[in-house]
Amino acid sequence: MKKTILVVANQTLSGAKLLEKVIERAAEGEARFVAVVPQNRPHSGLVIYDEAVRDAAQVRVDLAVDYMRQRSIEAFGEVGDPDPFTAVMDAVAEHNPSEIILSTLPASTSGWLRRDLVERVEQASGLPVEHIVIDLEHDRPLFTVTLVVAARTAGGHELHDRLLARRNDEREHLFIVVVPLASKDGAAASRARGQLRGLLRELKDDGLVAEGMVGDPDPYSAVMNALQFFRLDEIVISTFAGQRSGWLRANLIERVKDASRLPVEHVEAESETASTPAGAGRASS
Repeated sequence: MKKTILVVANQTLSGAKLLEKVIERAAEGEARFVAVVPQNRPHSGLVIYDEAVRDAAQVRVDLAVDYMRQRSIEAFGEVGDPDPFTAVMDAVAEHNPSEIILSTLPASTSGWLRRDLVERVEQASGLPVEHIVIDLEHDRPLFTVTLVVAARTAGGHELHDRLLARRNDEREHLFIVVVPLASKDGAAASRARGQLRGLLRELKDDGLVAEGMVGDPDPYSAVMNALQFFRLDEIVISTFAGQRSGWLRANLIERVKDASRLPVEHVEAESETASTPAGAGRASS
């Protein structure tokens, strides 16, 4: 019978030390891994809705599970309670693990360690807990994390080709796709989800690791939220060309470059996605 190993992390879920430990433990014998991510709210002055917090946690879970499954590791994932202790104990009760791997930031910046999470989980669960510390500022990750922002141009071949070319890079890429809503009505939400599903399907069909979420109607706010939710290495923004693009008229590319201090690549598309349901609202990109 396979043993179950619980993997608990939030911002550090994509850390090299954690994923290397999972790969090492998987090589030791029959085991399945359950990734648990509490839906922590980031520290930011921006207005961030509860739904966005949960969606971002789900993206982190899905990326980690995709990464492990690509390496033939049996893995599952779930978004947990906002309180990390409750999230861990809920998962212990549901999955009956034999051990726990718990990853945090260093003591100087980890809210989990300030709340003595490791010791509390050890005492309450009675299970062995391996604590892995990951410094996101200095620990080199195993891959490059690329934020992709697109709406009506999400299905254009220009964006797909530009992302696909990254397969030739030295390091593997993980793609986080954010599709800003055109508005908050149901038709616009349906269209955004269709654009998101279409691009994710194309990337996954090409063997890339990609997940995503629908973002704030304002594309700049959508990017700023993503910077709070995820550790990013670069940003790719897809728009129509010139004055046809409302995003360009609002100087989105320059504003994101100034605010993020990350490499920002601009992809200009000629055509709108053909796979999006007609009449479902029109995002200005």
